[in-house]
Amino acid sequence: MKELIEKINAEFEAFAGEANQQAEKGNKAAGTRARKSALELSKLFKEFRKVSVDEAKK
Repeated sequence: MKELIEKINAEFEAFAGEANQQAEKGNKAAGTRARKSALELSKLFKEFRKVSVDEAKK
C-alpha cells in the first residue's frame, strides 16, 4: 500500500507541474502530458480504493 501511495504522489507532482505550465505559459504539449497524468491518477486511485477496502477487511 505504501508503494501505491508513493506512485500516486509522484504522478500528482508530475500532473501539477504540467498543468501549471499549461495554465501559466500556454504550453499545449504540457496540457497533453497533464491529461495523460490525470488518466494515470484515475487508474491509481481505483487501485488504491481496491487495496484500501481489502486492508479494511483484515
